[in-house]
Amino acid sequence: MDTTKKTIILFSGDFDRVMAALIIANGAAAMGAWIAMQPGPDPASLLHPVPWLLWLAVTAWIAGFDLLYACQDTEFDRSAGLHSVPARFGNAAALRLARVNHVVTVVLLAATALLAGLGWPFWLGLAAIVALLVYEHSLVRPDDLSRLDVAFFNVNGYVSVIAFVAVLAAVLLPS
Repeated sequence: MDTTKKTIILFSGDFDRVMAALIIANGAAAMGAWIAMQPGPDPASLLHPVPWLLWLAVTAWIAGFDLLYACQDTEFDRSAGLHSVPARFGNAAALRLARVNHVVTVVLLAATALLAGLGWPFWLGLAAIVALLVYEHSLVRPDDLSRLDVAFFNVNGYVSVIAFVAVLAAVLLPS
């Protein structure tokens, strides 16, 4: 056996923690953007609920679509002894948890809009996001992941662009 070659595997716990950290960090980027847009450096802006709601909303959205994408690796994860949600609990449970995450995302985005005073353009965008998330979940079933790429890549791309345009329009247009 050749002991000079080493392979580092970040699965079965370590990978889960790395993925969680990445998802949380991506959510934090939304919080950072909100804080950066404030008129001046004010640590008190961290006490405002809007950036925290944004952080949680983005984190829930990413966790939801990451669960969808993980379903394609269920059999490999099981054979390799990996402990992903789909491998541990099955694709049906992972898809249900993804739906829960996306419902939480919508609720948090709505709360953000109410507290930030965003007007009709945001609500129109949020309605489109809800429709897209419903469509995304209609594309995948526990026993049929053939449209997973469309659900994961295309739909989430549309969601992110619509969210950006909706917020921008809500900020720039009179309500």
